[in-house]
Amino acid sequence: MKNSSQSSQGLILALSAAIFWGISGNCAQFLFEYKAIDPSWLVCWRLMLAGFLLVGYELSRKGKQSFEIWKNKSSLIQLLIFSVFGMLAVQYSYFISIKLSNAATATVLQYIGPVFVVAFYAIKFRRWPVVAEFASMIFAVAGTFLLVTHGNWKELVISEAAFFWGIISAITLAFYTIYPAQLLKNYSAASITGWAMLLGGLILSVFLQPWQIDGIWDIETLAVFAYIIVFGSLIPFMFFLSAVPKIGAQTASLLCSVEPLAAAIMAVLWLGVTFSLMDWLGTALILSTIILLTFATKPKELAL
Repeated sequence: MKNSSQSSQGLILALSAAIFWGISGNCAQFLFEYKAIDPSWLVCWRLMLAGFLLVGYELSRKGKQSFEIWKNKSSLIQLLIFSVFGMLAVQYSYFISIKLSNAATATVLQYIGPVFVVAFYAIKFRRWPVVAEFASMIFAVAGTFLLVTHGNWKELVISEAAFFWGIISAITLAFYTIYPAQLLKNYSAASITGWAMLLGGLILSVFLQPWQIDGIWDIETLAVFAYIIVFGSLIPFMFFLSAVPKIGAQTASLLCSVEPLAAAIMAVLWLGVTFSLMDWLGTALILSTIILLTFATKPKELAL
């Protein structure tokens, strides 16, 4: 009964994390469209505040051990690279993609990322992808085609800029997944993510003026902003980490493929985004790549 109870808890935690992440994208779209919030400003504060909370969470658990990564020069350089080209890049490109299209489309496009991971390892180890990996690539291309053209190859249904940033978010997601492997052997996922968020936000703040607050600020804005920081960053990450020991990284990562589906449903119900049959078919094909890749890969320790 104990194992069954733990499995149920793990399933609920992983699904909740995916849904919270999916809704977070819609919250960002709401702030962009209805409250005139700048995406760069939102990325900056999301990273800084969520990073501060995660680092604080690690400090409460491990004390001074949370600063170990700062004592190793090689690890610190890796952390800085991950902070800029992983954490900051994936957040920035995703939010810009939302601004230029909508949360549902941006989230689905980002989920092409695992296919780029497969391609990277195929090139690195000089091996042909297995059948399931080949199928996932075909499904990803077909799904993207339907999502951005609705089956008409002569015309895009989203702007070229939105498509560009959507693909960039998928590529940076792949980098975000691959690059910190060495760091994760020596430091906790929460520590790496917390410091990377905080550093990424601080680095972006050098190019912005985050203390200058624009847009329409009212109770709605504050509530949605708070959701993005707490329920769109801190809580789902901790939920996911808690789910992995209970149900395994493979199952937890598979359940997180619910995120783009949650984003699409919420976009339709809350923000009035029109999702056509071609959009749903494209989404289904892209989500199927996650399922194929999950079962084609041996269980691994996922951390981020």
